[in-house]
Amino acid sequence: MGENIYLFMIIALAILAITDLVVGVSNDAVNFLNSAIGSKAISFRTIMIVASVGIAFGAISSSGMMEVARKGIFNPSEFVFAEIMIIFMAVMITDILLLDFFNTLGMPTSTTVSIVFELLGAAVAISLVKIYTSGNGFIDLPNYINTDKATEIIIGILLSVVIAFTVGALVQFVSRVLISFKFEEKPKWVGSLFGGLAISAIIYFILVKGLKGTAILSPEVLTFIGTKPELFILANIILWTVLSYIVTRFLNWNIYTIIIVLGTFALAMAFAGNDLVNFIGVPLAALESYNSWQSSGILASEFNMRGLTTAVQTPTYLLLASGVIMVITLWFSSKAKNVVKTSVDLSRQDEGDERFEPNFLSRQIVKFSIQASENLAEILPTGLKKRIDRQFDKPYVYMSKSKVRDLPAFDLVRASVNLMVASVLISLATSMKLPLSTTYVTFMVAMGSSLADRAWGPESAVYRVAGVLNVIGGWFFTAFSAFTAAAIIAYIIHLGGVVAIIILLILAFGLIGKNYLSHSKKIKETRLEEKLQKAESKTIIGIIEESASNIALAMKRGNKIYSQSIDGLARHDLNTLKKGKKGISKLDKEVEELRDNIFYFIKNLEESSVDTSNFYITALSYLQDMTQSLEYISKAGYKHVNNNHKKLRFNQIKDLKETDQYVENLFAEVETIFKSNNLQGLTALLMGKEELLRKVDDKIAKQVERTRADESSPKNTALYFSILLETKDLLLATMNLIETYEKYATK
Repeated sequence: MGENIYLFMIIALAILAITDLVVGVSNDAVNFLNSAIGSKAISFRTIMIVASVGIAFGAISSSGMMEVARKGIFNPSEFVFAEIMIIFMAVMITDILLLDFFNTLGMPTSTTVSIVFELLGAAVAISLVKIYTSGNGFIDLPNYINTDKATEIIIGILLSVVIAFTVGALVQFVSRVLISFKFEEKPKWVGSLFGGLAISAIIYFILVKGLKGTAILSPEVLTFIGTKPELFILANIILWTVLSYIVTRFLNWNIYTIIIVLGTFALAMAFAGNDLVNFIGVPLAALESYNSWQSSGILASEFNMRGLTTAVQTPTYLLLASGVIMVITLWFSSKAKNVVKTSVDLSRQDEGDERFEPNFLSRQIVKFSIQASENLAEILPTGLKKRIDRQFDKPYVYMSKSKVRDLPAFDLVRASVNLMVASVLISLATSMKLPLSTTYVTFMVAMGSSLADRAWGPESAVYRVAGVLNVIGGWFFTAFSAFTAAAIIAYIIHLGGVVAIIILLILAFGLIGKNYLSHSKKIKETRLEEKLQKAESKTIIGIIEESASNIALAMKRGNKIYSQSIDGLARHDLNTLKKGKKGISKLDKEVEELRDNIFYFIKNLEESSVDTSNFYITALSYLQDMTQSLEYISKAGYKHVNNNHKKLRFNQIKDLKETDQYVENLFAEVETIFKSNNLQGLTALLMGKEELLRKVDDKIAKQVERTRADESSPKNTALYFSILLETKDLLLATMNLIETYEKYATK
């Protein structure tokens, strides 16, 4: 390959670096935002400003060149320039695709793990090519790959998951037992002591993790911190405890809010200062390699990369540019907010909408945990158990389920513990030169503190555990897919050269563009989408008026779903049937959410309004009957067409189209009546109930005659009868719903 090709690769890597910064920040934002956002200690705008300042400061003070990208995973001296460039190109293409995939799913993953396994995969692929070409055996692979370092990184990362969860749970439990949920009622010295410990941990974290290797601190200070950490930490604890008492006692500041602000800044700074390797380390290493090769005058296929092991300082303007890109991404990335939401929802103290469905493993873990908890409870003295339980008591303030969403996901104490424990663990690992993933640590600390804080109660445990298992499963998928994809892409580039690179870049940016458009469309649809609203009124009149818009919307959407099912079946069109199936799935979920809200609804009622609960529960049951009938019709039609069964006969289609017209007319009238809130018009509709049902019975009778005379398809006959019978049930449920409203509206 000519010299211009490598220049093209450097330009491509620069573009990939910018893209990687965007997708990387979108995922890693969860590391430093989840505690502040979840606790709502400060406004979202203030949180973003604090995090932005931390990122900018961390990026500018970033510590030199990126070692992992240069010589941590493989031995550069065993490769020539041409091979190194293939490895770096494969790594960057894989990285942006993988991180964007996780961002689109809203799942937090580790940019450290992804870059490590991508480097490992690409290096192994090129190493195997070299071994095969030279005629050597597989046993020579350790000459090319730094197996000890790779193993150390993998073990360190796996251990960090277990340790972070355990320590997070333990510290939160102790903190809650000592401070309780009524922390605002505690003496000032309690919060001050907690503040002294937490702030000292965060300050130590800033110095050890955030500012290590920078010119900001003098060598004497760094030496003192490194040689006498115990004395340094003790002095900090005393200093910050005294200062915490002063600001809480005389300035009336909230010490927990201060901890959260400082912790958010610290994690954001450390993220920018150290995780920058995951985004621009590879392109910078490629640029350095390119400059070394150009000045050598040796062919790319012969220039050995021994020089890549020497340290090189990253230009300040590149660090500054990286910081700007990260800050802009943080403010405008909807995917970043999506990833943070996953972490916050899984650690929410109160009930909320659960994103993940329970699975066998989550059920068994919860079952085992309950049993273990009960066994432990039998061992502890009764008095001690009661004292501990009192510390976990929260003053009950009723809030409707829709308003629960606006409450903080957890309190200031838990947010402070999350930041403090994450800071301590990352600082310790850094000072001991142990590799770990900051994403894994911060996420697992949050999950451990949630468990210890009894946020995962009987109502939510199986869902939350399933969510954590899904995220952890995604981490293993990250490692496996990063290794495999990078290896395959490296081999493709080795075979196809510049043509392969161009094709891969087009595919990569095409997929990212498609994901972006799809995500933007989904967000837009979510904003515009009308949803069934939960009841908030306390009287029957209020509930009837409030729920009228729900019924109108349900009729509008049900009408569309039924028509799509019949139309798709008539035209044998799978796409139309799929739309109907998707529509009923959403409607069914919303009705289920209304049923889940019954507890909150009844709690909110006036004592004299028992009749109101009967009305609401009855109306919901008929609405659910309607969705079940629509779901059956939609799925039956989809299954029939998807299995490529025979099309319905002309007479069957004609009858179904006529039935669709009956349903459409009824639903449209009901929608109009409820939309205008003129419920007096329901009486006229009820008078036509028997006539409407008779029309459906006539269709059934006609099909019986056709079956006896000339029908030859059992599948068609079964489907046709099923749809008509379910349509009859749908109409009955609709009429019963109308009758319920008519009865209570005319009281």
